[in-house]
Amino acid sequence: MRNLNKDVMVACDFSSKAEVMDFLDLFTEEKPFVKIGMELYYAEGPDIVRAVKARGHRIFLDLKLHDIPNTVRKAMAVLSALNVDMCNLHAAGTVPMMEEALKGLTRADGTRPLLIAVTQLTSTSEERMREDLLIERPMEEVVMHYASRARAAGLDGVVCSPLEAGKVHDACGSDFLTVTPGVRFADGDKGDQVRVTTPARARELGSDFIVVGRPITQANDPVAAYRRCVREFLG
Repeated sequence: MRNLNKDVMVACDFSSKAEVMDFLDLFTEEKPFVKIGMELYYAEGPDIVRAVKARGHRIFLDLKLHDIPNTVRKAMAVLSALNVDMCNLHAAGTVPMMEEALKGLTRADGTRPLLIAVTQLTSTSEERMREDLLIERPMEEVVMHYASRARAAGLDGVVCSPLEAGKVHDACGSDFLTVTPGVRFADGDKGDQVRVTTPARARELGSDFIVVGRPITQANDPVAAYRRCVREFLG
């Protein structure tokens, strides 16, 4: 299923259709790969996905499903009909849940969007993982285990920190996608992210896709910030 080149995904974490359309209107030459997350999807529903897709953008629908296998299978069947390019779930939902998600996502003709699994959020530190989640293993070991479980379930890749991307490829193969948030410019604020790095360093570490939100969407010149990010990541 891997059929996409490395790219920058712009996290359109807006609260309304008007905001995201005003933002996308700034791009007169490019068609950025867009991530639609919970805030925008819950505000506007599936119509926002159709509207952005109609403008020619590729879409990563970032809803992080995590429920019993049957529920996730049925939900993925609904999301598959939206014709997005990529969607995701939590690897913590276990292999049976991920397997059922693939079944729901796969259309009658055998096609489907790419499906990736969230390992540990880039806002989660090892300390918080131990104290809040009672996971005593080191962060890297946990991420690699979740990635290997996602691979075993037949998924296309994982969401992880760019700091872990290369090791995921070592463990799961070069064709196993790494989608990495937690990317900030060297001269920018890391915000609420913990495990972060720059676009250039993410490329060096093996990220296939980087997800960048506020450094682009809240920049004085979002188009210039996007172009800078593409330049630094793709070289």
